[in-house]
Amino acid sequence: MQIIPLHIEKEIEPSDDISELILLSSDLRDGDILVVAQKIISKQEGRIVDLSTVKPSLLSEGIGSQYQKDSRIIELILSETKRIVRMKNGIIIVETNNGVICANAGVDESNVREGYATLLPINSDISAQTIRSKIREQTNKNVAVIISDTFGRPFRMGQTNCAIGISGLNPILNYAGTLDSFGKILRITEIAVADELSSAAELVMKKALKCPVAIIRDYSFKIEDHVIDELIRPENEDLFK
Repeated sequence: MQIIPLHIEKEIEPSDDISELILLSSDLRDGDILVVAQKIISKQEGRIVDLSTVKPSLLSEGIGSQYQKDSRIIELILSETKRIVRMKNGIIIVETNNGVICANAGVDESNVREGYATLLPINSDISAQTIRSKIREQTNKNVAVIISDTFGRPFRMGQTNCAIGISGLNPILNYAGTLDSFGKILRITEIAVADELSSAAELVMKKALKCPVAIIRDYSFKIEDHVIDELIRPENEDLFK
C-alpha cells in the first residue's frame, strides 16, 4: 500500500474547485482513495466565520469567562452543537448537529487568517460525493473519497485523524462470521477502516506542510455506497453517552 502526499500551495477560496486542484496535482488511478482534510473543504464551502461579526450570548460570555476562552468561539461552538457531552478543565466535548462527538464542535482557528475560525462542513458525505463525482466525470476513473479531521480519544493521549465523511467505500470492515487463525468463528470484530486510512494519511499530510490531500493506493476494497453515520455507535449501545 502506498500513501502519496499531494501539495496544494494556494490558499483555498470558495471559488476554487477542489477536484480540479487534485487532478492538477496528481495522476489518479482507478481504485485510489483520496483522503481530504476537512479544513480545505470548510474553506471551499464558505464555512469560515469572521469573529468580529459574532455577538456572544450571556451564556457564551459566562462559559468563556469560566474557561478563559474567547466568548465568540464559545458562541460558534454552541451554534454548532446539538448536545454538550462534558465540560471540564477548559475542554468542551459536544455532539455536533451532525451527530459527531468531538471537542469544540470542530470550531478551529488553526490554518486560517487571524480573527477567523472555520466550522465543520454541513454534510461531509455530500462534500466527499461531490469531489468523487467530479473526478469520475472528468477522468472516468472511479475513486473513493474520505473527508478527515483530527480528534482526541477517550482514554488515550494525543490526537488522531478520523473520517467525518465518505463516498465510495464501506467505512467498516466486518469480520463477523469469518475464522481466526485457530479456526474460531469471529462474532463481533469490526474494523473502522475509514478511520485507520485517515490516520495513515495524516502521517504524510501533517499540519503545516500545505499537504491537505493524500492518495492511498493499492489498498484492496470494494467501491460501495455508504454514509459516515455507519461509524457512529447507536446511543443504546454507547456506554459513554
